[in-house]
Amino acid sequence: MKTTDTSADMEGAYRFLRNELVDVNAIAEAGFQATIKKANQYGLLLALEDTTTLSYQHRSLRDELGHLNQGDRYRGLLAHSVLLYAPHEKDVIGLVAQHRWTRDITTRGKRSLHASTPYEEKEGYKWEQVSTDMSTRLGEILPRVISVCDREADIYEYLRYKLTHSQRFVVRSMQSRHIEETDHKLYHYASELQVAGQKKVHIAQKGGRSARVALTNIVYAPVTLKAPSNKQGQSLPLYYVGCHEIDGLDSATALSWHLLTSEPVQSAEDALSIIEMYEKRWLVEEYHKTWKSDGTDVENLRMQSRENIERMAVLQAFVAVRIMQLKMAPEQDATRCCEEVLSVKSWKLLWLKQEKKPLPETPPSLLWAYRTLASLGGWKDSKGTGKVSVKTLWQGWFKLQTILEGYELAQSLNQQNL
Repeated sequence: MKTTDTSADMEGAYRFLRNELVDVNAIAEAGFQATIKKANQYGLLLALEDTTTLSYQHRSLRDELGHLNQGDRYRGLLAHSVLLYAPHEKDVIGLVAQHRWTRDITTRGKRSLHASTPYEEKEGYKWEQVSTDMSTRLGEILPRVISVCDREADIYEYLRYKLTHSQRFVVRSMQSRHIEETDHKLYHYASELQVAGQKKVHIAQKGGRSARVALTNIVYAPVTLKAPSNKQGQSLPLYYVGCHEIDGLDSATALSWHLLTSEPVQSAEDALSIIEMYEKRWLVEEYHKTWKSDGTDVENLRMQSRENIERMAVLQAFVAVRIMQLKMAPEQDATRCCEEVLSVKSWKLLWLKQEKKPLPETPPSLLWAYRTLASLGGWKDSKGTGKVSVKTLWQGWFKLQTILEGYELAQSLNQQNL
C-alpha cells in the first residue's frame, strides 16, 4: 500500500507507527466515539457484524502472528467488526466496535478440543464481548440498535445473553434446534408453516456464483428454543422468520434463510422487515473488502512487527469507513452536504484542484464529492453507469490527502518565513 510520496514522509509515518507509546486501543476508541456522536442523530440503527482474517506471508512475522486455517504459508490477525448503519436514511455511520486477536499456532488442527473448552475461552465469545462493548459505549442509544449477524452467531449462550440484557438482534440460524412447540426440530417445524407472502431477493455475484434474483416464500412464527442437552439454562423465547427460494433449484444452491430474532413478528409485514434487515448484513462484508483489498489494501502492509501492523490496520479501518460512505453517495439525498465526509479544508482544495474556479458560497453536495474524488482517482465513466469502484475512490482519496499534506506544509513554511 502506498502511504507517502517522499522518503522523509514515509520515515515520519513509520516512526509514529513504531512508537510503543501509541496505544492501538486508544486510536480505535477515538474512532468509536466519533461514530457514537454521529449515531445520536438517527432513529433505528443496525449493528452489522462479521469476522474476517488479515493474512500475511512475511517470514519475519511468523512468530508474532497466529494461524488462519489457510495453510502453513499464511499467518495473521482475525478481526470482528461492528458497523453501524441507519437503514431508513441509507447511511453508513461508522465502526462502533472491533476486536482483533491472533490464534495460538499450537492449537491448529485441534478442533476436537472445542467441546471441552469453556465458552469464555472460545472464539465465539467475541459476539458477546462486542455486545458488551456496544452497551458501554452506546448507553441510552442501545435500545435503538439491532444487531444483525450471520450463522456464526447462532450460539446458545450468545442468544441468551442478548435476551437477558434486552438487546435486540436478528441472527441467521446455523442449525435446526430443538423447540418446545413440537417434537420435531426447528427446520422441520418451519417447513410446515403457512406461507405468509413472497419476496424477491437479489443475490450478488460472488466467486463462481452469478448474480440473480430469487423468488422466495416467507413464513414466520414464535418459537421457544430449548437449551442444548450439553448445557444448562432456560429455554429462549424468540421469533422465527423463514425465507426460502421456490424456483426449483436444488437444496445446495437455493437461497434458504432461517432467521431468529428478538423483534416481535406478528404479520407478513413484520417478517419482511426482518428479512430486509438481514439483507443489509452484506454491507459489513463490503466494508471488510474495502479495508483489506479493494480500498486501503491493509493486507499488503509490510510492517515488521505485529504491533506496527495492528496500529496501521486500525487507522486504515476508519479510512475504509469513509470510502464506504462515499461509495453510497449516489443512494443519498442529493441535498446532503459533502462535509459529512470531507473536512472544510479538504473539499475546498478538491474544488480548486478539479473545478478550477472560485469557491462556492455554500459547500457542494456529497454526490459532488463522490464524482469529483472519482475523477481525481482516474474515473472516466466509460461504461456510462455512473458507478465508481472502491479502488478508484481510494485512489482519489489518497491523492486528495497528498494535496492536503502539501498545502499544510506550504502553510507551515510560510509561517516560518522559509
